[in-house]
Amino acid sequence: MMNWQLITELSDAEAHSHLIARADSAQLPETPLVAEMRQQGSVADARFGCAPFARITLLPDVLWHDSLTEGLLTALRPLLASPASESVVIDVTNVDDTVLAQLLRFLFNQAHRLADLQLKKADASTVRLRHISALCLPEQRERLTDVFRHQHAIAEGMIAARQLADLPSDRCTPQFVVEEAQRLCAAFPTLRCEVLDEKQIVDGSLGLLHAVGKGATCPPRLLAIHYDGATEGQVRCYVGKGITFDTGGLWLKEGAGMYTMKYDMCGAANVLGLMLTVAGLGLPVRIMGVLALAENAIGPDAMQPGTVARACNGLTVEINNTDAEGRLVLADAIAWASQRHPQARYIIDMATLTGAVVKALGYELSGLMTQDEPLRQALVEAGKRCGDEVWSLPLDARLKKQTESAIADLCNTPTNNAAISASAAWLLHHFCPPTIPWAHLDISGTALWREGGRSVASGRPIPLLVEHLMGDL
Repeated sequence: MMNWQLITELSDAEAHSHLIARADSAQLPETPLVAEMRQQGSVADARFGCAPFARITLLPDVLWHDSLTEGLLTALRPLLASPASESVVIDVTNVDDTVLAQLLRFLFNQAHRLADLQLKKADASTVRLRHISALCLPEQRERLTDVFRHQHAIAEGMIAARQLADLPSDRCTPQFVVEEAQRLCAAFPTLRCEVLDEKQIVDGSLGLLHAVGKGATCPPRLLAIHYDGATEGQVRCYVGKGITFDTGGLWLKEGAGMYTMKYDMCGAANVLGLMLTVAGLGLPVRIMGVLALAENAIGPDAMQPGTVARACNGLTVEINNTDAEGRLVLADAIAWASQRHPQARYIIDMATLTGAVVKALGYELSGLMTQDEPLRQALVEAGKRCGDEVWSLPLDARLKKQTESAIADLCNTPTNNAAISASAAWLLHHFCPPTIPWAHLDISGTALWREGGRSVASGRPIPLLVEHLMGDL
């Protein structure tokens, strides 16, 4: 649990806090130590002679206005990896709005660490950050109160998604995700869960989801989370890929490529986190979040290369690569969502779908693919405002040959191994009616935070989606 408060005097801060500020801040105490630290011209950090603070960190002004490279967060990460105090005081009197949003999400997200999963013996003496004091000017208090409340709710959703995604896949099965979602949603009267088990998936003709999940001992699930923050109005739909573990199926991955595949359900986890954030903020909208949950396993019942499966909208897909399973479960879930809400305001899906998007955009940008120009522009601008950016990739009829099949309506991967990310999106667009604006987010690069050779869930793109949603109210 992370608490926060706004203060206008440093004397109101928690005792023995870690003070973090701009080097040229007018709010700093006039002491010889601070004067010496100001002269360094780079990150200045002190643990001794800091009374009444436990630690003082001064950072160059440029970092407080660098929303592009997250320079401020890069500087703070090693400092807060082992906090000197349970309380931090941040001078927010002069900081770029986007950087402030990034900073607050970073600080609030300190409430979750891998040790919290209780899978490793914990060190009881470890200091955890538990309280944030923000030093502001009196005239800033009202505006910043809304900013803090907003970013805290976003971080709460991110943490829920991260905690779920970080769990080992032997625990985090499709059914486990359903039960955890039901438990978390029960705290909000505006949220209700609807679950399709393996029999209902077959009976509902979700043949693509069934094909992916039928080879596993843990059967597939389709979970729809409904948010009723309003009694009328168009429903906004979000769909997440929830492959709780991806072996590649009979198109078996190499061991090294399989290691992080417990995170192949980050799209679904982020849909859950988004729904919890929206409920926490009490937004006056109607939303449906759909989690397509399955394990892509090997075994006697696993789907085979060359299998033809039929989606719930009637289209058939030749599965020429069983390791391209994410687009299959997404396709069925998108079609199912469009049938439930044929007048939906939009459908946005998100998935750790292709390694190709990482090669194209790296780890900082999510790939955006859509044919709806207003939706494209709105998502791009929302990403810039909140610091959770997307980059648009082309999606048009020039990709048609990439999904042609001689035996079925579509095939799930291009045989020429070209335009992998856009080809996947081209496949998906067939499953959303043209009357509903649709966008695909490939978050393979951004769903994880990578540091020191290790990966953990990041909770992105929840900030992007909340920012877009707030701009669409």
